[in-house]
Amino acid sequence: MTKTLYALLSFVGLICLFSCSETDDTNTEFENWQAKNDAFFEQQYQRAVDSIAVNPTKWKLIKCFSKDKNTEGAHTDYIIVHVLSQRENHDECTTPQYAESPFYTDSVRVHVRGNLMPSTSYNVASASYGNVGYQFDTSWYGAYNAATMIPVAYSVSGLIDGFTTALLNMHVGDRWEICIPYQLAYSSTEKSSIPAYSTLIFDLTLHSFARAGQSFPSFQ
Repeated sequence: MTKTLYALLSFVGLICLFSCSETDDTNTEFENWQAKNDAFFEQQYQRAVDSIAVNPTKWKLIKCFSKDKNTEGAHTDYIIVHVLSQRENHDECTTPQYAESPFYTDSVRVHVRGNLMPSTSYNVASASYGNVGYQFDTSWYGAYNAATMIPVAYSVSGLIDGFTTALLNMHVGDRWEICIPYQLAYSSTEKSSIPAYSTLIFDLTLHSFARAGQSFPSFQ
């Protein structure tokens, strides 16, 4: 499927989604959305706690960088991480790009795909969180292939708190699936095709990063 066709189909689907929401009060796509997202994130949090007890290298709960580190805080102060793959021997690497993580002031290149939680019309299988919903963003099309995909660039400081928290803890080559509560995303604000009170689920790979005032390493 070409990018143009994919974008057209996504746009048409989005129009249908919101049209149905506006005209059918008995079956709206995002009915009781805040309550559903509260329940979904809590379910995933408890699932992560159980998974960490079994395999702490594959699952993580990471407290948001902007929250008080001296208190446990609420469950929604954390992002949930499922490690899909990682670069081996981080501590043995001598190249800063591999041995270190991005800083808040850095820029990053990433491969990223974002979904909402499942809803009436959007419900597909997820390796980490059971099922996910509407795909609101993606930097690649087709099968995941890091050798051919083109990353996108962001400033770490310009992202939602949950996404920034993940990047501050990643190393180059890490691929994580992260679940971010709406409190660390857009909260009560609607953002483009993302409804208010949306839990966000990202398939995220850190391709490379550059310190403030420095250039990115070679794209290849």
